Amino acid sequence: MSQIVCGLDIGSLTAKGVLLEEGRLLAALLLPTGSNGPQTAQDLYRQLLAEGSMGGEVDPYIVATGYGRVSAPFAHKTITEISCHARGIIHFLPQTRTLIDVGGQDSKVIRLEEGKVVDFLMNDKCAAGTGRFLEVMARGLEVSLEELSRTAQDAKAEVSISSTCTVFAESEVVGLIARGRPKGEIARGVMSATAQRIAAMVHRLGVQEPMAMSGGVARNAGMVEALQSELGVRLWLPPEPQMIGAWGAALLGAQYA
Repeated sequence: MSQIVCGLDIGSLTAKGVLLEEGRLLAALLLPTGSNGPQTAQDLYRQLLAEGSMGGEVDPYIVATGYGRVSAPFAHKTITEISCHARGIIHFLPQTRTLIDVGGQDSKVIRLEEGKVVDFLMNDKCAAGTGRFLEVMARGLEVSLEELSRTAQDAKAEVSISSTCTVFAESEVVGLIARGRPKGEIARGVMSATAQRIAAMVHRLGVQEPMAMSGGVARNAGMVEALQSELGVRLWLPPEPQMIGAWGAALLGAQYA
C-alpha cells in the first residue's frame, strides 16, 4: 500500500491541513480555529479524509504543528512550527536562505543552510509585528484586512505610527482619524510600522538571500510590499503561503511513517 501522510497546522486563527500520498497532494483544507481547538482539529482531519476520498480502512501517519498542536492528541507526532515551515518552504523554494513566517499570534525569522535550520528568532510575546496587530489596526480604521492592504498600496504618503504597543497604536490610529488624516495614509503607516518590527528581527540574524515569506500575512500584498521596501530585497512567495506549515508537517511525517 502506498504511503499516506497528513500534516495539520493548528494556528491561533486558522487550522490548515494537507493529505499527501507519496508526495502527491490528495487534499488541502483551511478552517477557522474557533474557540474549540480539539474539535476543529478533529473536523479538519475528517474533512481532509473525505475530500481525499479516503475510506475508513486508511490510517494516515499524522503530524501536528502550530500554536495549537496539542489540540490534536490523535497525531502520531508533533513537530515545532520552525521545522515544519522550514521543510515546507524548501519543498517549494529549495534555494531559500531566510524565511519570514508571520502568523496570527507570532512572527518568526528562520535561517536556512542547505535546507536545514541553523538559527531563528521568534516574537511570541507581543502582538506587534503579527497578523493580530494588523487585525486590530484594521478594526481601528473600520476596514477589512483586504481594504487595509489595498488602501495602503494606493496611498502616496504615510503617517508615522510611533506606538510600539498594539493597544496604544490602536488609540493612535483612532486619534489620527479624528484629526482627519486619510485612511490610506494611516494604513500605509501601519504596514510600514509592522514591516519595521519584522525587519529588525531579520537584521538581527543578518540578511541572507534568497528570502521567502510564509504564513497568513504573506497573503497581504500591502504587507509584502512594505517588507520588501524596508529590507531592500525581493521576497519570494510560495503557492498558498498559509499552507506551508501543514505541507512541512506532512513532508516530515513521510520520514517517520
